[in-house]
Amino acid sequence: MWSGDGGLYAELLQNRAFQQVTPGTSAALNAWAAINGAGVSVIKETVPVSTALPNALHVAFPTGKTGAVGFSNSGYTGIKVTTGSTYTASFYYRFPTSSSFSGNAVISLQSSSGQVFASTTASLSGQQTAWKQVTVSLTPSTSASSLTNLFTVTLDGAAASGQTINFAMFSLFPPTFKNRANGMRVDIAEALQEMGPSFFRLPGGNNLEGQTTATRWQWNATVGPILSRAGRAGDWGYVNTDGLGLLEYLNWCEDLGMQPIMAVWAGYSLGGTSLAESALQPYIQQAIDQINFVIGDPSTSAAAALRSSLGHPAPFTLNYVEVGNEDFFASSSYTYRWKDFVNALKAAFPNIHFIATSYVNNPVLSPKPTEYDVHVYQTPTWFAQNSFYYDTFQRDGTKYFEGEYAAISTNSNDLYGSPSDGRLTYPTMQSAAGEAAFMTGLERNSDIVFAASYAPLLGHITANQWTPNLLAFDAGSVYRSTSFYVQKLFSVNRGDSYLPSTLPSQTGTLFWSVVRKTSASQIIIKISNTASSAAAMTFQLPFTVASSGNLQLLTGTATASNTPSNPNLFAPISSTISTGQTFNYNAPAVSVSVITLTLTNGGTTTGSPTTTAKPTTTTNPTTTTTSGAIQSQYGQCGG
Repeated sequence: MWSGDGGLYAELLQNRAFQQVTPGTSAALNAWAAINGAGVSVIKETVPVSTALPNALHVAFPTGKTGAVGFSNSGYTGIKVTTGSTYTASFYYRFPTSSSFSGNAVISLQSSSGQVFASTTASLSGQQTAWKQVTVSLTPSTSASSLTNLFTVTLDGAAASGQTINFAMFSLFPPTFKNRANGMRVDIAEALQEMGPSFFRLPGGNNLEGQTTATRWQWNATVGPILSRAGRAGDWGYVNTDGLGLLEYLNWCEDLGMQPIMAVWAGYSLGGTSLAESALQPYIQQAIDQINFVIGDPSTSAAAALRSSLGHPAPFTLNYVEVGNEDFFASSSYTYRWKDFVNALKAAFPNIHFIATSYVNNPVLSPKPTEYDVHVYQTPTWFAQNSFYYDTFQRDGTKYFEGEYAAISTNSNDLYGSPSDGRLTYPTMQSAAGEAAFMTGLERNSDIVFAASYAPLLGHITANQWTPNLLAFDAGSVYRSTSFYVQKLFSVNRGDSYLPSTLPSQTGTLFWSVVRKTSASQIIIKISNTASSAAAMTFQLPFTVASSGNLQLLTGTATASNTPSNPNLFAPISSTISTGQTFNYNAPAVSVSVITLTLTNGGTTTGSPTTTAKPTTTTNPTTTTTSGAIQSQYGQCGG
């Protein structure tokens, strides 16, 4: 369910501002509960805290109560409480009717059984009939032993007897990645940083489109003060707060040294509606404004001036923009939508590459796309058998972004079924090895495949619509999958040129690619063995290398996974192996291996490596690729 809110975005309170809910309903109180008999309800405020946030929590303090009376929030299926960390909590309050009340609200982090980990007070005045913000810090004196913890706000029941107070726009942030205000959750951000990413796809797949035109993702509704962000009904059955907005995404890219691959909405919604060509112009202008917010000149663009006013006067980096998302679902209308959007966008931004999201050349688009975004979800076997997928593509100047791919099921007849039909809950060693086989083909075809990203990126272990995910998480931990480790192995072991070699068999079970990393005088060999038995290999190199090299090996039981109950079953293990101009290697069953060799002749490489393997390989590549190795990173799909 959650990947941004409740996941990468560090906000800990769910339903923090009662966005996009129906006042007066029990559903509007999602994650909120009364303490000691308080009357709590969500109302449409007569004096809202902002025009974007019309709802408030109405709390009635009953007579005859003693002790703490108030309300709690349970977070996104829990709140992690860590000793020594400072949490920043805030909310707005007002008294609907002026009162003589004067007293303290107690703001706490506590367990569901009432153990208090951190607590502080803030004074409330009954004379406060206009909204006032309260901000406090909470530093737990001990860590919670579980995640079933609560954020609470209470008043003394006797002192507050008969009072009513309205509350709005709550927030609870732990320390964030790089201490960014309104920033990212540290452990998830660090896991993604660990991969050495080069780009981030935003705002993420279907999250862009909305079920209707009105509920599409709109960049301008996600920037500026949190109070100005109304949120939206997301595409996966829950509300997006839009606290994680365009500027937060762009700052995140800068913090990790990534380029954004940004999408603009292009006239199609997931409910199946395509706008008529005559209706497109306002949305084209919104896309122009969105791009100007990222790279425009503040002196000539209001959108760029807004960016500057929010603390980033310099333009961000932006080289790639996707026009829509998965427009193979609406291919008949994409012909005119692509034409009208791209002609206008290219005129305004001639240096940006615009990526088409329909099937390749189906339909035929004009102007001809220079890049396509290709998505594929399949079985581990399919990925291994299609490691030569791009070898036959025309070299006509068109480039490809493998924007979403993953082995999601072992049942080719039901790729979107339940786990009992073969659907994977978590990536397995078998699925990761299949993906790695496919990735050797991406690397081999890096002259035309300029980027690739596994999807989906993040999924809560108990609240998601889609499995598997690259990283699973809950309120307290992040779980690295076998696929995560494969993505990391390919990413941090990139070269700057691909070295043609003897090709694997297209119908075999053993796959490899060879790249050179010039700056380190290294040759890097990646190997995927998808078979249930080990495979003997002999490498004959046309250059001299050191007598020993480094092996990073990921292997294990084919159907097993890293899970929350056994999160460290799989991880790459590094060791030293004997190498030379000719050396043997035994690739374990169902494994991914990365062998790093150091050149000893001043870094000179001539000729092509030869690999002898069982099954017997073919001899010469049909296509020689010498461009930079594939930028094998991650993107974000879903909300």
